[in-house]
Amino acid sequence: MTFVSLTFLVFIAVLYPTYRVLPHRWQNHLLLAGSLVFYGWWDWRFLILLIFTSTLDWWVGLKLDASSNEPLRKRWLVMSMTANLGVLGFFKYFNFFAGSCASLFSLFGMHASWTTLHIILPIGISFYTFQSMSYTIDVYRRQLPACKPYLDFLTFVSFFPQLVAGPINRAVDLVPQVQRPRVVTSDTFTRGMFLILLGLFKKITVSDGVAVSVDAIYHRSHGVSGPDVVTATWLFWAQIYGDFAGYSDIARGLAKIMGFDLMTNFRQPFFATDPSDFWQRWHISLSSWLRDYLYIPLGGNRGGPRSTYQNLMTTMLLGGLWHGAAWNYVLWGFYQGLILCAHRMWVGLRIGLGGIPLLVRRAGVALQIFLFFQVVSYGWLLFRARSFGQIADYTRALAHPFGPVTVPSPSLSALAGLGALALYEGAQLLSGGDARFYRRWPAPARGVLYATLTVLLFMGLSNPPSQFIYFQF
Repeated sequence: MTFVSLTFLVFIAVLYPTYRVLPHRWQNHLLLAGSLVFYGWWDWRFLILLIFTSTLDWWVGLKLDASSNEPLRKRWLVMSMTANLGVLGFFKYFNFFAGSCASLFSLFGMHASWTTLHIILPIGISFYTFQSMSYTIDVYRRQLPACKPYLDFLTFVSFFPQLVAGPINRAVDLVPQVQRPRVVTSDTFTRGMFLILLGLFKKITVSDGVAVSVDAIYHRSHGVSGPDVVTATWLFWAQIYGDFAGYSDIARGLAKIMGFDLMTNFRQPFFATDPSDFWQRWHISLSSWLRDYLYIPLGGNRGGPRSTYQNLMTTMLLGGLWHGAAWNYVLWGFYQGLILCAHRMWVGLRIGLGGIPLLVRRAGVALQIFLFFQVVSYGWLLFRARSFGQIADYTRALAHPFGPVTVPSPSLSALAGLGALALYEGAQLLSGGDARFYRRWPAPARGVLYATLTVLLFMGLSNPPSQFIYFQF
């Protein structure tokens, strides 16, 4: 089931009132049962993998916590990592690599004799695998004691609001919230309900509202102009942000009304001024995970410029591959690594040339935001494209900035929603980025905000519904 389905509405209408009247321990049991039902609703067989890897990591965590034998502890950790990455790699990438090898052999006139198994990808496997892996790594590093109650650990991994599309929450933050009694205040409940409303607005009104316009261009194989590509790619920016940030808002809102606090996953990425700034605003739970568990262990920026660039490229390539089993995601990761390296070189250059920072400052932050918006937008072209051929064709089209615009206009609700979202994010920016800025408004102004989002949400219900984009990752 998904957050935008009638089934989920019935699910939460039954679960939430029951949850609120139960004592803490029974709340956890209900959360665990509800989370397993929520995840198993797609296919009960997916639960087998979830329970298997969770049980293994819980057991390994106990071993790591109890042992002082470092070589043995390292072997326990390697076993956990191998099992998690093995399961993730098989189910997510077997068909991809088998098909790629078969295509490579065909170039030399050879026919691969194996048969692709057409493995079904379990929803959310990348998210809960990374969350569970962070637990065993943190226990190995002695940054976290092992979670001894098995059901508490399983509740942490399977917590339904963030199970299938994040945020990827660290055990050091979420396990204590599972284990201690939770209090839901009127403030946290109100904040949670607003996040749910905001998330539904972003998904249904904005993301679903522009999806048809984006698909109209990216489903073509030819006959697109430069303005078509630019317009569709800008709209895809809005689509993927509304979709993914909308999911994260709903997840955080659901958690809040149950007394949990999940990490913020997005901080106004449209206003990023450079690649480093972007990754502190976009998919923060993944970017911080890659930083702490991959980039820094590889050496980070401690080994000189060449080593730093190599570590950046490795991290972003693997980050791109994490997103999906397709070469365009690898290319997108390479592009992200490339612009991170280029930015790092530029920072070093402008430090050495004292006049450049002043010139850059005079150009203004607004110009930096606008220019970097275009840089990120080209990355979304790589991300959204269906083939290398389409990437090449659409890149060539960008060299011709004049031409007809054949992108179908988004729905009226989507256009109104985009305007409302721009005003909301602009007001948040002017408040210094405070996500609770609207709480300081007078009650009538807050009422107008809630009413506007609600009306636009109901208008957006006429948009063709679409699956959450990040469910495939």
